[in-house]
Amino acid sequence: MSYLTKLKGSPASIPPRPSLKDLGFISLGAFFAACVIGYLAYLTNQPIIMGSFGASIFVLFVLPESPFAQPRNVILGHLLTTFIGLFFYHLVGSDWWSMALALAIAIAAMQYLRVPHPPAGSNPFIVFLLGSKWDFLWMPTLIGSILIVLVALFYNNLANDRSYPKYW
Repeated sequence: MSYLTKLKGSPASIPPRPSLKDLGFISLGAFFAACVIGYLAYLTNQPIIMGSFGASIFVLFVLPESPFAQPRNVILGHLLTTFIGLFFYHLVGSDWWSMALALAIAIAAMQYLRVPHPPAGSNPFIVFLLGSKWDFLWMPTLIGSILIVLVALFYNNLANDRSYPKYW
């Protein structure tokens, strides 16, 4: 198969649309997860929210059976990629190439350690764009990712046809 032929895509069909019941369940779970981190950020005046958490919430409530949605992947993926971003930002430099290298190493590290979580791939960019300090690893990264997983644990298991997590 030639390179240009691959660009056309395969003849696979578009996945089916979820039912209104499923859409309501997913949306309500996402709302609860966002409410928990949003309200706690408001209540404590602490930065518990970061941009990649929106994508994490998507994965946890739309694709809870995915390896990317499992608790170890969510929490360790966020923690690892944020640490790598902070390491490069503070110890290597804030140049564009350092940011690109941090991202590449963070992605490789998640794969090597078997904790891939695609939303966490954006964390090195977030660290560089915000000029984050080391405490960013604790708050929002660790606390926020644990809170999102806790909401997913309790909420996803309310449905009879869901069982979360698949593994720790």
